[in-house]
Amino acid sequence: MRALVQRVSRAAVRVNGATVGAIGPGLLVLLGVTHDDDEATADRLADKVRALRIFEDAQGKMNEALGDREVLVVSQFTLYGDARRGNRPSFVAAARPERAEPLYERFRARLVAQGGAFGAHMEVELVNDGPVTLLLESR
Repeated sequence: MRALVQRVSRAAVRVNGATVGAIGPGLLVLLGVTHDDDEATADRLADKVRALRIFEDAQGKMNEALGDREVLVVSQFTLYGDARRGNRPSFVAAARPERAEPLYERFRARLVAQGGAFGAHMEVELVNDGPVTLLLESR
């Protein structure tokens, strides 16, 4: 799994013009799933996201974890895009939807997060706070 984690002031995701998820201060996580990911992988990565100390403490240092802040998770198979050869990315490393969706839902549930619509064309809007953006991989 790959998780692109962004600390945000706010974020929202829309499908066909309708907002399906929106948060205030917290984390926007774009999540990609590959073929050999499993439930344990989803749980470990969700726990890692929850424990990341990327919020500022009273002294202004990135030292606080998520706490009571909100999370919005959006499925993002293109995180497994490979453009090393040519100009058209290959997505063979991304898991098929029937494999990826249950793991996406498990990850989202473990974080008690709002989400996008799996497999839909989505518009994601965010205000990156910092900016702080991290790429986490399960391996």
